Amino acid sequence: MKLLFVLTSHDKLGDTGEKTGFWIEEFAAPYYYLADKGAQITIASPKGGQPPIDPSSDKPENQTEATKRFHNDEVLKERLSKTLQLSEVNEKDYDAVFYPGGHGPLWDLTNDQNSIDLLQSFYENNKPTGLVCHAPAALKNVKTTNGEYLVKGKKVTGFTNSEEADVELTDVVPFLVEDMLKEKGGTYSKADDWQSYTVQDGNLITGQNPASSEEVAERIFNLLKN
Repeated sequence: MKLLFVLTSHDKLGDTGEKTGFWIEEFAAPYYYLADKGAQITIASPKGGQPPIDPSSDKPENQTEATKRFHNDEVLKERLSKTLQLSEVNEKDYDAVFYPGGHGPLWDLTNDQNSIDLLQSFYENNKPTGLVCHAPAALKNVKTTNGEYLVKGKKVTGFTNSEEADVELTDVVPFLVEDMLKEKGGTYSKADDWQSYTVQDGNLITGQNPASSEEVAERIFNLLKN
């Protein structure tokens, strides 16, 4: 079982002067869930090398068992510092793909052509394609070979407008994930803010927020083992 994890390389939170990146829990929880089941995981990012960690995800109140394990895992931290460039990876080498969130993807993965091509390729080759929290932003410009947006008519979820308002970044982000998914024709649904909620439509799996990340990984694993 070979999986590709795709992380953001973007570290600027709009014009605030603050930093962003990927959300540790959304990387660590799925990573350990799948790795503990024997998956071989390759990590990539648009620029390669060390992807930026969202400082907010490192605050004490956002720690989970998975993030604590990550902080003590020197081997994984070393691997994370040497991510492959997205331009170097090929869908044919993997059985599934997973995109952790954090606000970074709103800026780079949305428009990264290598990411767009990869998502189209994984999806159209019927391989599990999972994205959680802000990572569904990476689907914004992905189309299928028939020219329609990939999310059109698909059941999807992602970070809600009210969750974005709760973290007071509605006016900072380039767009709202919930609104974008609806605008592109997705059949969007959500649970209460900050509750685990995932949606599966064929091989496309999306999660609403950080609490949903391990469940997305579980759905990927269930598709792969069948």
